[in-house]
Amino acid sequence: MLTYIIKRLLLMIPTFLAISLIVFTIVNFAPGNPGAKQAGAEGGQQANTGEQRESYRIFKEQFNLDKPVLLNFRYNLSAKDVSAVLTNILNEDGSVSPATRIESQETVENWGRYAVPALMDILNNSDNVAMRALASQRLTINARKRLNGEFRKDLTAEQKAENKIIAAEIASFKGKYFMAGGVEDNKATTEEESKAFWNTWYDTNKKSFEYSGAQKTSILLFDTRFAKYWGNLIRLDFGVSHLDKRPVLEKVFSKLKYSLSLAVTSVALAYFISLPLGIWSAVNENSTPDRLVTLVLFMLYSLPSFFVGVVLLNFFTIGSPLQWFPTAGFESIDTSEMTTLEHLTDILHHIFLPVICMTYGALAALSRYARTGLLDTIRADFIRTARAKGLSEGVVIIKHAARNGMIPIITLLGTLLPVLIGGSVVIEVIFGIPGMGKMGFEAIMLRDYNVIMAILLIASSLTLIGMLISDLLLALVDPRITFD
Repeated sequence: MLTYIIKRLLLMIPTFLAISLIVFTIVNFAPGNPGAKQAGAEGGQQANTGEQRESYRIFKEQFNLDKPVLLNFRYNLSAKDVSAVLTNILNEDGSVSPATRIESQETVENWGRYAVPALMDILNNSDNVAMRALASQRLTINARKRLNGEFRKDLTAEQKAENKIIAAEIASFKGKYFMAGGVEDNKATTEEESKAFWNTWYDTNKKSFEYSGAQKTSILLFDTRFAKYWGNLIRLDFGVSHLDKRPVLEKVFSKLKYSLSLAVTSVALAYFISLPLGIWSAVNENSTPDRLVTLVLFMLYSLPSFFVGVVLLNFFTIGSPLQWFPTAGFESIDTSEMTTLEHLTDILHHIFLPVICMTYGALAALSRYARTGLLDTIRADFIRTARAKGLSEGVVIIKHAARNGMIPIITLLGTLLPVLIGGSVVIEVIFGIPGMGKMGFEAIMLRDYNVIMAILLIASSLTLIGMLISDLLLALVDPRITFD
């Protein structure tokens, strides 16, 4: 068995990589731009002010959202490629749509320092003064080096010193552009001064823009969102949330107690009720009580949880006269003044209805699985042999039949591990419980990629672990199963 476990654990590595690749690709190619709402650039609209645009650009850099998703070919950018995009931004003939101009501006921003050689070529050799002016303006942005993680608390002294040098260089870029068409701008300089500054700067830094074959391969594979994200994951660092800049793991752990309270309670309750009910139903197969219980369970299974949740809210929280339970939340505001027992009672009072909504569907399904599994086992030869030995019906059912009949239930148990972490999105949103499910829903709506990826990858890991646990439990229950 030890060899089997080791093989399964090793097999989890490529499986997890494949899952993470699929999830990462779907999440990153989904419509919408994280951070665009804060910068005033959501829904295809231009950022309202230069400060907002700059804030959005810095935001993208901090979270590697300006990098390609999987492969990076930007080291091959030519002056022709960059000129085509700058032409769309200038829109001198008025033929470019606003959406295309915004997309072109986004593209140039995302290119970052890879566009610097092409921008220098345009600045020195273009016949269009407006194009040269725009290239000088873009150089003040694209030539900037990135600061080491602004929201990281573990920066070394060397990283902090490097940030000071980078900040000083960025400050030297201020005003080193010129305006075309004689437009006055007291922040800009003349074309000659701008060219002199940038040519001097480029001659000093030219080597950093000349890539060897190995460097190109490294850029192609590793200077991407996926590689950066996995570089953090190897260090068990899920990054920080795009929204509140808190570490993702800190946010996950802060929500974990809410989802675990709901999930563990509902799973335990579902198994505690469904197993005896399934066994009883199998023993009394096709009797009137069995048919009645089956009808009720199928009716419960067919009811959507959001419908039941709304009904329970209306009848037992805001209804009249049955205002028995709180409308929303996990606990009362004044819990600090309660004793431990009073606090526990308060939590149970709040989660009673959500637990019912999370339990009834699983209860209906699990009891039917238990019934079906036990019915198949009861008809087996070894059960008839046990009865022929004179064993009581209770011993035959509980000791011999139930053990083998629970194999389908054990298989399902392994798949419930992700539920303990992910919670129930619908239930948590309806009842206002700030758990993992609600946090995941909000992260999807606000494009908080780091939080989304953390939740999905944790759930994927728990699914793989749950499948392994299920296989091992099956071997313990059924001696016929071996891993040789």
